[in-house]
Amino acid sequence: MPRYFFHTQIGDDVISDPTGVDLRDPDEAWEKARHTIRAALRERRDQARLMTACLIVADAAGEVVLEFPFSEAVTLPTPDDPILH
Repeated sequence: MPRYFFHTQIGDDVISDPTGVDLRDPDEAWEKARHTIRAALRERRDQARLMTACLIVADAAGEVVLEFPFSEAVTLPTPDDPILH
């Protein structure tokens, strides 16, 4: 299984992922990235700053597989969503 590394970039700062995670393909890496971003945004602190961040997913060779802006992981509620806040 390929190993993917999830680096967080906020402005000029990069928080590197030194260990990575084994996933079956880039599609699973995209799902993991979305889940990771949404989990980070659940935290109340630094949400505004995180909305400018980007999760950069690289393979074991260091090649960028995808860049996932945190702002793109946010979804608007659907009309049938019972939560009003």
